Amino acid sequence: MKKIKDTKIGKFLSEKAPKILAVVGDVLPEQGTLGIVKNLISKDPDLTSEDKEQLHQQLVEFYKLEVEDRDSARKREVEITKAGGNDWMMNVTGVIGLTCFVFIVYSVVYIPTVLDNELFIHLMGMVEGVVIGNIFAFYYGTSSKK
Repeated sequence: MKKIKDTKIGKFLSEKAPKILAVVGDVLPEQGTLGIVKNLISKDPDLTSEDKEQLHQQLVEFYKLEVEDRDSARKREVEITKAGGNDWMMNVTGVIGLTCFVFIVYSVVYIPTVLDNELFIHLMGMVEGVVIGNIFAFYYGTSSKK
């Protein structure tokens, strides 16, 4: 996924509100982030009301595209399930995610010095947040059974 500075919104912000872009440019455009950008735009005294309106419209368009992208991925999974197909990506993701999780548990239990490594702590957070939280919720969540 592109960072905000690499999107259409980022290009417009670089012209009209470079201070806002400096704050949020390296962040990924998620729903919460877009809400923060919206508030920053609303409160920026250097922007004209026309610029604010144009930026708000672009934020809404960007959010709609993000929602459509998620919906199309969900529809794909529904169609695979309806057709009785087996989604190999779901199986591969499950095996890799489970392997990462087991490795982390093993490392924490049997290699206590690993907790002194800051990089490993970040790895644990990524596996917990991304692999378990997002990917597993997408593939193995309750709506995948319907």
